[in-house]
Amino acid sequence: MAKSSADDEELRRACEAAIEGTKQSIVMSIRVAKSRGVWGKSGKLGRQMAKPRVLALSVKSKGQRKKAFLRVMKYSSGGVLEPAKMYKLKHLSKVEVITNDPSGCTFTLGFDNLRSQSVAPPQWTMRNTDDRNRLLVCILNICKDVLGRLPKVVGIDIVEMALWAKDNTPVVTTQRSTEDGGPVAETVTESDLKVTVEKELVSQAEEEDMEALLGTYVMGIGEAEAFSERLKRELQALEAANVHAILESEPLVDEVLNGLEAATNIVDDMDEWLGIFNVKLRHMREDIESIETRNNKLEMQSVNNKALIEELDKVIERLRVPSEYAASLTGGSFDEADMLQNIEACEWLAKALRGLEVPNLDPIYANMRAVKEKRAELEKLKATFVRRASDFLRNYFASLVDFMVSDKSYFSQRGQLKRPDHADLRYKCRTYARLLQHLKGLDKNCLGPLRKAYCSSLNLLLRREAREFANELRASTKVSRNPTVWLEGSTGSSQNANTDTSAVSDAYAKMLTIFIPLLVDESSFFAHFMCFEVPALAPPGGAGNDKKSQSNNDDGNDDDDLGIMDIDETDKKTGKNSPDLTALNESLQDLLDGIQEDFYAVVDWAYKIDPLRCISMHGITERYLSGQKADAAGFVRLLLGDLESRVSMQFSRFVDEACHQIERNERNVRQMGVLPYIPRFAALATRMEQYIQGQSRDLVDQAYTKFVSIMFVTLEKIAQQDPKYADILLLENYAAFQNSLYDLANVVPTLAKFYHQASEAYEQACTRHISMIIYYQFERLFQFAKKIEDLMYTITPEEIPFQLGLSKMELRKMLKSSLSGVDKSIAAMYKKLQKNLASEELLPSLWDKCKKEFLDKYESFVQLVAKVYPSENVPGVTEMRGLLASM
Repeated sequence: MAKSSADDEELRRACEAAIEGTKQSIVMSIRVAKSRGVWGKSGKLGRQMAKPRVLALSVKSKGQRKKAFLRVMKYSSGGVLEPAKMYKLKHLSKVEVITNDPSGCTFTLGFDNLRSQSVAPPQWTMRNTDDRNRLLVCILNICKDVLGRLPKVVGIDIVEMALWAKDNTPVVTTQRSTEDGGPVAETVTESDLKVTVEKELVSQAEEEDMEALLGTYVMGIGEAEAFSERLKRELQALEAANVHAILESEPLVDEVLNGLEAATNIVDDMDEWLGIFNVKLRHMREDIESIETRNNKLEMQSVNNKALIEELDKVIERLRVPSEYAASLTGGSFDEADMLQNIEACEWLAKALRGLEVPNLDPIYANMRAVKEKRAELEKLKATFVRRASDFLRNYFASLVDFMVSDKSYFSQRGQLKRPDHADLRYKCRTYARLLQHLKGLDKNCLGPLRKAYCSSLNLLLRREAREFANELRASTKVSRNPTVWLEGSTGSSQNANTDTSAVSDAYAKMLTIFIPLLVDESSFFAHFMCFEVPALAPPGGAGNDKKSQSNNDDGNDDDDLGIMDIDETDKKTGKNSPDLTALNESLQDLLDGIQEDFYAVVDWAYKIDPLRCISMHGITERYLSGQKADAAGFVRLLLGDLESRVSMQFSRFVDEACHQIERNERNVRQMGVLPYIPRFAALATRMEQYIQGQSRDLVDQAYTKFVSIMFVTLEKIAQQDPKYADILLLENYAAFQNSLYDLANVVPTLAKFYHQASEAYEQACTRHISMIIYYQFERLFQFAKKIEDLMYTITPEEIPFQLGLSKMELRKMLKSSLSGVDKSIAAMYKKLQKNLASEELLPSLWDKCKKEFLDKYESFVQLVAKVYPSENVPGVTEMRGLLASM
């Protein structure tokens, strides 16, 4: 008999290599054939081609817990085993041996956790029943030991399995040596050696109970075939007894059959009667349906005729033009008394036109000849009315403005400033506001010429009012001019610099206070009056208005309220973006264009009187500009922006002229002392700080930056013309700059930056000038020290006294010549410091710096001598400090 693959050690090692790293140990491995198929009626197995596989039982221990697995191995293309599938034995629910297989070597394993239970499980075929029993016994033993339960076994008697396991457990004889040294034979069952048959399927007590039960029969437990034959005979006897009982009940069966036949005949008669009744009912139902159909058609025809008559009456009513409305549309008057009738006629005409459009009219009627003719008639009425109303409004706007322009009392006159008042003009225009809205609804294109006519007429009025007001404003403001030459070198150029010119900026502010709210109101009124679809406007005037501007609306009417109900009121309340905002801005350009020239004239006039007033005007303009947020005041924002640019341009012109005045100092003859533009800049900066309002801080800081940059560059150029006295000129002027701007630098960050720059330049000039004076008096002393310092980089201090010119004798000669009359040398140094200094107040601080610098240099010299010439005596630093203190 061929050796079973379960005993193949090489197969076991190949399986262990395939699952290496899983911490699982192989209990049994055996070769099988895998197939999927069903058993046909012929009893022969029809399956797909069998595939060679290896089934391996493995166990994984984790503490006291054990897990058991069934692994399916397949052969790779290189003949190496590799894992294919893995099943957990805790899910094994059934072991079924295929009974239709004559060999009994085919079985299936059922798991309760498979995803698809409808797919037939694979069938495993062994080489013989011994391999089959060996694998199944091993599976059952593991289930009982590890899981504590057995799966359901179908198609094989578990008792036969137990008997097979008992008979086929091999006995292995091993030898062991006793203490006497002789071998002793010891009998061990295979269950003691291998875990595969370590446990029996049934316990000993269960086996004894089975033997006692089977002992009641004649044959013994070992006669399995005789026992099976006896069971077959007993089964045949039971089946024969059942057949005999059935034959004995034949009279009862005949009686039941007779009753069933009688019932069948009655049912057949009933079915025939029901068929007759069904035919009669079907004929009656068809007659009733025919009658209902004719009645429904008659009722539908009646309802349709009635609805048609009503609809035709509505169409006739819709097509009729009332005579009073036709008269108003074709030849009515546009006087104020007749406007209510004209508005009603417009409303009827708009409603009638909308009623003949497809959304409001049934599409069936839209192509009727009567409807087309009536639509053409209404279009003709609309064109006639729009033309008549447009001609009237153009003439009306022109006549209103001509009447106001011809009356001089509307404008400012000599000695009297007149605030423009358009209350009466707007009141008269409001009378026709509703008419304009209906004209827009009838023909949107007609508003373009009307808007141009209104803008052209009102532009004449606004320009005339602004021109007269600006002329009278300049004439009534009496103030003397401030000099435009602030930083010139002449001495009397700033005598009148403190003249009060606040009336100039007050006049400019008054111009803006009167006209900016007026222009914003006119823009807002125009946007609403001429039916522009724009978002809701901000309150007139914005943040730049004071209490004076509030009196402009003393008529008690809000300019945004036209006294009418907007047709597009819903859209305006929602504030959605208007599609014709661009058209509104173009119209406002026509309405207000040209008025900016009168504002420019006031700015130029104020600049000629006092250029520094540009700072105040810039702040005033910025305040008004930040207050204009309404879309309808777009041109007003442009006007304020142009005014701000104009003011900035004039101020820049002043700054450029002042910078040219500073640069002209460069071409003068040799200059000493403090340059004249240094203190005058301080006066100019003080005055500029007084004029700052609102957002004009940046404008002034830019001017400071340009002024001081030019001043410092010019100072450096003048100092370079005479290098001998350059440091004196620099330190005096930088000191004067700091002294004159000390207070302002504490509050103005820009000037503080230049203050620190001047302080650094002053310190550098002081250091250069003092060093020059010290070296002039003690040149030999410090040149000797410089030579020693240079040599110490290359040789040791002990070698320096042996160098040419640095011997001890040379040191003594140098000390005698330099320090023999040191008090006179120091006095000469003080006189030289005092000689060329124009600013006497700087002398004490400069002399202190000079003494400190000299002591520092002398102390370094003494330290060098002590290191290189330790045996030589040199006057000490303390002695020199006392001598300087006594001077």
